[in-house]
Amino acid sequence: MNPNVATYIGYSASLFIVLSFILKDVRKIRIVNMVGCICFVIYGVFSGMLWPVIIPNGLICFIQVYHLLADKKK
Repeated sequence: MNPNVATYIGYSASLFIVLSFILKDVRKIRIVNMVGCICFVIYGVFSGMLWPVIIPNGLICFIQVYHLLADKKK
């Protein structure tokens, strides 16, 4: 992958994470944060398997999915 594309994915990931702090609705926060985490995982993979980026963001993504599904059941 072109290094510039990976960089833009990283910047968009950062943007989504910051946007998640602006929101007030918990469901929207989780969704926007999850998109940011997915972007960070993609960035980590295409930037040379950056495990310190991939692992925590992958885990956070699964946690967000769990809470979104758990809240939906209520």
